[in-house]
Amino acid sequence: MHLFYTPTLAAHHQQFVLTEEESKHAVRVLRLVAGDQVRLVDGVGGWYTAEIIDPHPKRTTLQILHVEQAYGQSDYHLHVAVAPTKNIDRIEWFLEKATEVGIHEITPIISEHSERKDVKLERLNKVVVSAMKQSLKAYLPRINESVTFSKFLKMQQENAAVVKCMAHCADGEKQYLNHICKPAGNYLILIGPEGDFSETEIAEALAQGFHPVSLGNSRLRTETAALSSCLEIALLNRK
Repeated sequence: MHLFYTPTLAAHHQQFVLTEEESKHAVRVLRLVAGDQVRLVDGVGGWYTAEIIDPHPKRTTLQILHVEQAYGQSDYHLHVAVAPTKNIDRIEWFLEKATEVGIHEITPIISEHSERKDVKLERLNKVVVSAMKQSLKAYLPRINESVTFSKFLKMQQENAAVVKCMAHCADGEKQYLNHICKPAGNYLILIGPEGDFSETEIAEALAQGFHPVSLGNSRLRTETAALSSCLEIALLNRK
């Protein structure tokens, strides 16, 4: 059954009209007709079954048949703050796979060694919307505005309820994520750029209570390290 992203759909709606873009896709590309059933997700846990009653290519009208709230809701929260890679395709790849595996929040951070200083959120949001639909999820990960590393650390100072971790390649004692994190937790993981975090940044984060973590013996690319952390947290919380 085909799935559409409908962020303006509310649980009390009995009928809903798709946007012109989604209507065109439904009618012209998918060739859906009156009587066909589709799934809708609102990105905040709503999972809807609907029937097409007017397959118009600009304003397809749907009848809502069934609503399920908190569909697939997880009992943990994962926030990955990652430095954007020079090749933005690699971060887009990470966002796609992380959405499929399970992630709730992403913040692009600009560190001392970052080669890319800005990102286009509109494009990144399109990537996660597509991945959410492909993986049949009802929750859309939140992508925050990019921020400097130092400012991001300041924003986390009062966030005492979060388990804060930092993955870096510098020497020093480190633990694995599953030794620090417990199931059903609230996690924040820092992932650095291609040149890793600077010594100053590592010292600043550790001074603020971030745990230094290892993601294994191999030296990983930024996007691989970020995805690896998502996989470890997902496995930790698998039931």
